[in-house]
Amino acid sequence: MAIQSPDRATAAPVTNDLAARAPEALRPLYHVDDALQPLYETIADCPNCILARTRSRTVPGSGPVTADLMFVGEAPGQREDELGLPFVGRSGQFLDELLAGIGLTRRDVYVTNVVKCRPPSNRDPEPAEITACGDYLEQQIAMIQPKVIATLGRFSMARWFPNAKISRIHGQTKRLGDDRYVIPMYHPAAALRNGSLREVMHADFAKITPLLRGEPLTSPTASPAPSEGAPNLNAPSAGAPTPPAPPTGSQSGSLL
Repeated sequence: MAIQSPDRATAAPVTNDLAARAPEALRPLYHVDDALQPLYETIADCPNCILARTRSRTVPGSGPVTADLMFVGEAPGQREDELGLPFVGRSGQFLDELLAGIGLTRRDVYVTNVVKCRPPSNRDPEPAEITACGDYLEQQIAMIQPKVIATLGRFSMARWFPNAKISRIHGQTKRLGDDRYVIPMYHPAAALRNGSLREVMHADFAKITPLLRGEPLTSPTASPAPSEGAPNLNAPSAGAPTPPAPPTGSQSGSLL
C-alpha cells in the first residue's frame, strides 16, 4: 500500500483508471452525482486529522444522491483504502447479502462512514478523527436527505445513541424530525466473527422496508422500557453532535 509522507495531506483521487482496474461488480459504484462531487474533492484534500498522513485514498462514500436509505459505518479498511470505496471487503459482501434480502442493491442506497480515511492497522477511530469528519457526514445527510439512516457498528451508533449498548438497542428505531428514522445495527464484521449474529442482522434489516414505506415500527423490541433503564429512543433529538467514541471492546471499528 502506498503511504503518503507525513507532510502531505492530499489523498490520491479516485480516477477512471482506478474504476477500470476495479472488479467489474464494483465499477458502477464509482459514479458520483454532480451534487456530491465538490464535497468529495474537499474530502480528498482534507488535512484535518492525523489519518491524512497515512491514507492512500479518502473514502467519502458511494451511492445516488437520491437514495432513501443511507448506511453509516465506522471506518475504511485496507481494501477500501486501496479502492476508494466503502464496504468492498468481506463486510461489504455480507452487506450485499443483507440488501438482497430486502430487495435492494448497493446501487439503490448511499453508504459512507463516520471516518473517511483508514486508521492504521484497522484500529478503532479516535474521537478526534470522528470529530474531524463530522461536518462531512452532516453535509452528506443534508444532500442525500434519506428517509432512513441505518448505523453499522458502535461508533456510528454513538452519534445518535450516545452511551447506549448496541446489544440492547440494535434494530430499534428513533425518529429524527417529522420524516426520518435512524435504526442502529451491528457492523457486518461482527456477524463475520460471530455467526449467530447473521440471523440477527437479517431480522434487523427486515425492519427497514416498512420504514421506507413510512410505516414506523410500533413495538420493535422486547428490551426493557425506558422506566426500567433502557434508553428512550423516541425522545426528541437535539441534533447530532459527534460524541466521544465508546470504549474499545466488543466490536472493532474497522472493516474487513
